[in-house]
Amino acid sequence: MAIPRAVAVVVDGPRVLIIKRFLQHETSSQCAICGDRGWTGPRCPGHHYAVLPGGHVEEGESHEEAALRELREETTLEATIGRLLWTGTHNSRPASYFLMTDVRGEAELSGDEAKADGPRNSYKLMWVTAADIDALNLHPAAIREPLARLLQP
Repeated sequence: MAIPRAVAVVVDGPRVLIIKRFLQHETSSQCAICGDRGWTGPRCPGHHYAVLPGGHVEEGESHEEAALRELREETTLEATIGRLLWTGTHNSRPASYFLMTDVRGEAELSGDEAKADGPRNSYKLMWVTAADIDALNLHPAAIREPLARLLQP
């Protein structure tokens, strides 16, 4: 069974916090995105996309606890769970998306993402509006519409 993913949705007025990514593997055979797109060339061309802060639910941890932990680890932000927004899948894994409330701190890239940040595997925290979501290739695509609705006044 696939390990569930828990996601923190941090909204500030008409903006949401995302992690803009660029990922390039040595070969296309090492890259899930190349595989999904049917790319069979020898080298991975690299992929630009964005995700919401989140990650896997650890053993003995609730989905809510995982969303709060991942938010803190990736962004240094502290928050409270407002409510479950929706569920879905992320790379064939079950995913739960939680609205964060009482958000404290300044968003700053941290944890494993900050350590791994480099030219071929980059991470950048960004506040974006609904108009930016498609251009940033927010993944998974199924969350774009409900997220855009959430950001409407």
